[in-house]
Amino acid sequence: MLRLTPLRFILLITVGLWGQTPLTAENEMVKVQSRGVDVTAMTNLVREITPLPEGHAPAPSILIDGVTSASGQAFILGLTQIGEDEYGILTYHAITDTWVLAGRVDLEGTPVSVQPIDRGFLVRTTASDTPVVLELVQIKKSLPVFDWIMIVGYLLAMLGVGWYCYNREKRSAGSTTDYFLAGRDVPWWAAGLSLYATGTSAISFIAIPALSFRTDWLYLSQQCVGVFGLLIVAYKIIPVIRRLNLISIYSYLETRFHPSIRLMASALTILFQLVGRLSIVLYLPALAIASVTGADVVMCIVLMGIVTTLYTLVGGMKAVIWTDVIQVFVMIGGALFAIGYVIVGVDGGVSEIIAITNEGNKAHLFDFSWDFATPTVWAILLVVLTDVPTWPKEQVMMQRVLATRDDKQARSSVLMLAAAVIPGSFLFYSIGTALFAFYKSNPERLNPLIDTDATFPVFIAAELPMGITGLIIAGLFAASMSTLSSGLNSVATLTSIDFYERLVKNATQDKSLKLAYGVTVLAGIISTAVAVLFTFFDIKSMFDAMLQLTAILGGGFAGTYALGLFTKRATWQGALLGTAASIAVALLLRPMISPILLNPAAVGACMIVGYCSSYLFPAPQQNLDGLTVYSIRSKPPKTT
Repeated sequence: MLRLTPLRFILLITVGLWGQTPLTAENEMVKVQSRGVDVTAMTNLVREITPLPEGHAPAPSILIDGVTSASGQAFILGLTQIGEDEYGILTYHAITDTWVLAGRVDLEGTPVSVQPIDRGFLVRTTASDTPVVLELVQIKKSLPVFDWIMIVGYLLAMLGVGWYCYNREKRSAGSTTDYFLAGRDVPWWAAGLSLYATGTSAISFIAIPALSFRTDWLYLSQQCVGVFGLLIVAYKIIPVIRRLNLISIYSYLETRFHPSIRLMASALTILFQLVGRLSIVLYLPALAIASVTGADVVMCIVLMGIVTTLYTLVGGMKAVIWTDVIQVFVMIGGALFAIGYVIVGVDGGVSEIIAITNEGNKAHLFDFSWDFATPTVWAILLVVLTDVPTWPKEQVMMQRVLATRDDKQARSSVLMLAAAVIPGSFLFYSIGTALFAFYKSNPERLNPLIDTDATFPVFIAAELPMGITGLIIAGLFAASMSTLSSGLNSVATLTSIDFYERLVKNATQDKSLKLAYGVTVLAGIISTAVAVLFTFFDIKSMFDAMLQLTAILGGGFAGTYALGLFTKRATWQGALLGTAASIAVALLLRPMISPILLNPAAVGACMIVGYCSSYLFPAPQQNLDGLTVYSIRSKPPKTT
């Protein structure tokens, strides 16, 4: 029996009002299906046996022939006999170390041989020469109509905000500054919340809870240490960049080094956005939709890609920032409600969650070992030391800082980010840990057919009250769309400013804006196609994949930015050599070290090789006043 604490009473009353089944009721998500199979197809079906991990919890009954099969990313299946002619599939979850009887089926005859296949077994019996496939299939459950109304209504509201801002921009001068930087008139607090929203989105809402559910809190130490680095960014780096009066942050690299460095960094950023960040941000919510509704993942990706691209076209930076502000409150509110609901579902409440967490060592935050395969404290320090001097590398983030009214507001926007990042990160890591305790206590409620990254979205759809489910899913999708639109906007900005306006003679702002619209559509198509490719790979953690792509494609121009800001001797030739070294080091070390260490290694390679090789070339001849942290311009230039 659950103890009725005040928190549980409030949440259960809420559940009653919304008409959802209480958490104590069973929620079957899968069933065992029996079907015949053509003998000629047997060879293609059979897979290798998936061994159980050492020290696993004992199975509740004997597994036939000891044969085990894989399902999803963390489940192992076993076939067991229940009655005279009745058999069942047991599921073992490697993360929570629990067994559950997923379903039952009647078989004629006695099994002669059992072979593993995806999500089940190929069984030969004494009753027939034709083998039988026993497999888990998902019971498809559609979201209630009211949830869909909440989702559609919320997304229409976000589109309405974008359309409103678009119409306001149309009535203004229509310059690139208005479209790409919101007229440099965004309040500091809105820019700060937008900075936080851009860094969270689907990656925080889905991948981070999945990460802490699967492992522990070691990655959270990066935010704990990194917030001190943001203070250095706010007071030392932002004044340098803000007073250069830029639209593309890579214009700085041309002034400091050479036009080729600017074009190289901009091209690498565009490539990273298209094949990395934007595709992952698109893939994760589509995975959530598919897990929740049973729809095809590819279809969800394509539909979301189309909708998001259209939404971006009517946006502009002002629309992106103000929709981000709304997303922050929706995401945080939904996350808080979800944690409260998990507490209700665990017998013993918060104290039991803490006990389960401690027993599984799931809240491990700091690791002082020298194991470079894990995110230790030393690895985190390296990350922060390389992230602080390279912070301006992100066009997506810096556009918000550059959109503020003056230096003081720009600094305040970064301080706002620093104030939000630790409690926000703590919240999303707590969700994963709370879900571990919930499914440890209620293993039968975990769907054995889902990937680990879909754990939180499935919990939202399966356990939360009607209406609240729709609102949280809508907030998740809209936040992802907002981050995607920000990335598409940055790709369009870099293409127009760094390539068209830089390389084309007699370039005009009108043609630059038209090019930006076309690039937005093309970028949407490319990022959608790459997201579809992700569905063909078994990616254990999208969070780790994101870190690896960041190092390979982003370490070079990040290190180049640090060379420009913190050294006076570095040359453009050295920066090019450093970038090449960065990519080579990231590719070489990717299989050998923790993903969190890969970016510091890539950035460090760029800075060391770039600085040392600069001595092979003549020292820079241009005036470096206002281009390094050692000298800040007293006033920004008049031109943009």
